[in-house]
Amino acid sequence: MKKLLFLTLLLSAVTIYANDSKTEWTNTELTDATIKKIQEAQFQYKKCVAEEMQKPAYKDIDTRKATDQVIKQCEPVLAKMREVYIGEKVPGAIADRHLKQMRIRVTRSALQELMFSEAARKSGQ
Repeated sequence: MKKLLFLTLLLSAVTIYANDSKTEWTNTELTDATIKKIQEAQFQYKKCVAEEMQKPAYKDIDTRKATDQVIKQCEPVLAKMREVYIGEKVPGAIADRHLKQMRIRVTRSALQELMFSEAARKSGQ
């Protein structure tokens, strides 16, 4: 009985894995022009965050709140990048995963920079 159950589970796992590979998307489907559009959108997003962080209003509030506000202000720029992905028929799940990954990286970097500048101000430099 255990062998039959094990064999059934093994066969079902193989068929599930086989179906996933048919719907898998590979990054080689993007053209060089599309990659350039995505890189330009990434640059615009990072530029927006950098410019937003320079505003003096964020110096007086908590760094975590300031980071949150900076990221929220630049969210429309990130939405443009999603439009590029969807326009090139990249699956939504993959586009959203990449945008989430980018948002997390930029948020961490912005928080680190704001914390550093706050520490520098408090130390009197």
